[in-house]
Amino acid sequence: MAALRPRLGVDPRALAALRVALGLLVLADLALRAPDLVAFYTDAGVLPRELLFDRYPTVGRLSVYALSGSVAWAAGLFALTGLVALALAVGYRSRAAALALFLLLVSLHTRNLAVLNAGDSLLRRLLLWGVLLPLGTRWGLDAAPDATAEERVVSVATAGLLVQVLVVYLVNAVLKLRGSAWRSGEAVRLVFGVDALTVGLGDLLAGAPALLRLGAHAWLALLVASPLLLLATGRARTALVAAFAGGHLFMLATLRLGVFPLVSVAGLLPFLPPAVWDRLEAGTTGVAARARTVRGRLPRPSSLPADRVRPAARAVAAVLLAFVLVWNAAGVGVVATPAAGTLDPTERRWDMFAPEPLSTDGWYVPVGTTADGDRVDALRGGDPVFRPADSGDTYPSHRWYVYLTELRRGDRLREGFAAYLCARWERTHERRLDSVTVVLVTQKVRLDAPDRTQRRTVASRKC
Repeated sequence: MAALRPRLGVDPRALAALRVALGLLVLADLALRAPDLVAFYTDAGVLPRELLFDRYPTVGRLSVYALSGSVAWAAGLFALTGLVALALAVGYRSRAAALALFLLLVSLHTRNLAVLNAGDSLLRRLLLWGVLLPLGTRWGLDAAPDATAEERVVSVATAGLLVQVLVVYLVNAVLKLRGSAWRSGEAVRLVFGVDALTVGLGDLLAGAPALLRLGAHAWLALLVASPLLLLATGRARTALVAAFAGGHLFMLATLRLGVFPLVSVAGLLPFLPPAVWDRLEAGTTGVAARARTVRGRLPRPSSLPADRVRPAARAVAAVLLAFVLVWNAAGVGVVATPAAGTLDPTERRWDMFAPEPLSTDGWYVPVGTTADGDRVDALRGGDPVFRPADSGDTYPSHRWYVYLTELRRGDRLREGFAAYLCARWERTHERRLDSVTVVLVTQKVRLDAPDRTQRRTVASRKC
């Protein structure tokens, strides 16, 4: 047990930091989604409930959002989710807030699976593990006014939380090693060759192949070394956490990935040893003292006795940990599982840019034809542009990028997009559209020279 405690145990202050981070990340994510609330979560958007139930007949009905297609209903659920996220961040009824926030996020995500990325999946899982952990014992309204540093929390749930984060890196490492681009060092150059993905510093680094090649080898080596997150202790573990966090912050500054890099950084917090939190608390003594004073004046929320919570939590944590291990082993082909319809581990695994990065850049040109014969861009306005200076400018947001990338796979999503463009134009313009034609323009990612573009009509609709 002495050997396991520093490896599978989590400092209570790390759990508190994780709680605050998750609450704030959900608030940030809601703020980023809010401008597209109508487009992605109502019947006036790209995925009305009829189309949702047709494409996702089982999962789609799990969403509370699907009880109504109105803007007011979706906005109300957004507001409720924000309030619960705030409660989690300040540590008010932390266990109940984590559970409620997990359920609300499941509902939000299942309303439109076409706009999700791996960060959404990791965020849900971190919240679920948080339900089984004492997130509120420090730095929150649930904490006792005189709470001080305690020994690490060691349980099946802490092991599950750490393993959950580890398997993301480990599975991704296995998949990347199966592709030639990562082993050769060209993978990051290919990623940065997709204009629609690069932002900020990414546009500058796209022209530095030597640095990108070095970065590819360094990140792959870090992923392969990821088991040390669990095996190492003390300063070695801290250094490894810092290296991973640095990689994620680099992604945040260079790639269009939404809050995914920040969710990944939040998942690393439980790995930090007590020495880190000791130094942090020593540097914020005054702030902590004022917070304890305020907290002491507030009534403490009641909670279930520990002996009524812990046995059930241990059992649930054991089942979840076993599921995480088997599911991810099946995802990389180590464990054979029977066919399970929509639940296929190989289709829902941590395969970010693996085994190979995208080899095709692409953008959509939704060409609307007005009643008097003029051609317009039915999504962004103005004239249709088939060769933009930067394809990233054709995507209004990260969620639009994910959605329009999913649109390339075909099926009825394209029809929903075309119908949305007709209806949206009618609501916002005096001139009506006679028809909409959605054109997909693609271009192979070449490392040394630009390639020709190809155009393909993927949807057409009379308005």
